[in-house]
Amino acid sequence: MNWYEKLKKYFPVEEMKSKEHMEMLLDEKGDVYYKDESPQHVMMYAEFDRFIFIDYVWVSTETRGQGIGHQLIEKLKKKNKPIILEVEPVDYDDTDTEKRLHFYHREGFTHAQSIGYNRRSLATNEETPLEILYWSPSDESEEMIFEQMKRMYEDIHTYKDKEIYGQAYQTVDEVLNYDEDRDTQDILESLNSQEKA
Repeated sequence: MNWYEKLKKYFPVEEMKSKEHMEMLLDEKGDVYYKDESPQHVMMYAEFDRFIFIDYVWVSTETRGQGIGHQLIEKLKKKNKPIILEVEPVDYDDTDTEKRLHFYHREGFTHAQSIGYNRRSLATNEETPLEILYWSPSDESEEMIFEQMKRMYEDIHTYKDKEIYGQAYQTVDEVLNYDEDRDTQDILESLNSQEKA
């Protein structure tokens, strides 16, 4: 099974880039977009001057729990730049989502509470809300993480999208939003819905 098939089997269809898109990134943006691969893992990531974005991490089921994921994250942390990634919210019917979130929390990643991220999949045409997690060696603000996330979205996710998929992804302003009060609003909405119940 090649690296793309491994990722495709593990990640939901709405989160997957096409193989053509990823190969184009590796070929045409090879100074920024990288593949780190062994028989036990595949990690796709983009390294910019001020931050790193992890696009996909896959570790084989046979070797999970042996520290491979931790070693991959440590290798990136040594670059001493903020690391940003997207994860799907926990779906209690899918134990992988909970395991992924638990893994990143254990690795010291924080939820970006102020950043809203909701993207329509070109594969399924469904809205896909995602959580932004980040790790920072120098206590970066969520506003800085938001600005870097916007850059990544335009440079990586939407790279040559019309050419590859025959249609464009939504603009960055439709997908990402920043609201310092988002965290408070979510808590209030949750409390209000509990009171009504």
